[in-house]
Amino acid sequence: MPGLFSFPDPVNDTSARAVATGVVGMATAAVVADQPWILFPLTYGFAARVATGPTLSPLGQLATRVVTPLIPVEHTFSPGPPKRFAQSVGLMMSTAALVLHYGLGRRKAAKGLLAALILAASLEAFLGVCLGCKIFSVAVRAGLVADSVCEECTDIGSRPSPGAETG
Repeated sequence: MPGLFSFPDPVNDTSARAVATGVVGMATAAVVADQPWILFPLTYGFAARVATGPTLSPLGQLATRVVTPLIPVEHTFSPGPPKRFAQSVGLMMSTAALVLHYGLGRRKAAKGLLAALILAASLEAFLGVCLGCKIFSVAVRAGLVADSVCEECTDIGSRPSPGAETG
């Protein structure tokens, strides 16, 4: 299927924040309600978004098809590559938490990783600050990622933040 394994570029920041809100809810439920089984759909969601953007992600579909159209704001957009990188970091963290909990019996360590994931997703969801995007920008400027991957990312810090008025 051509296009299935693609990632949107640009990414609607409202949709990204809606997905992050869902991640906060799922990870918080896993920790606070002691429901580690939530690690399975959480990890699947990150894997689906890394591979296909919102296409195979139930949370991504909910965000892009239901939530975002209901929010009456002027939507802002960000480059896709840093958002995909941020989803990859979430995938690594949720996979590590899954392995720690179920594979190694290290429940407290798994909850610690989830706490870090909750913090990062909360920054995106509630403040529009994408830590993964900031790390990606630093990697581009440091020459660890080719400029051609995301030319806009070399100056990502100078873009207005989501919700800021643009002229």
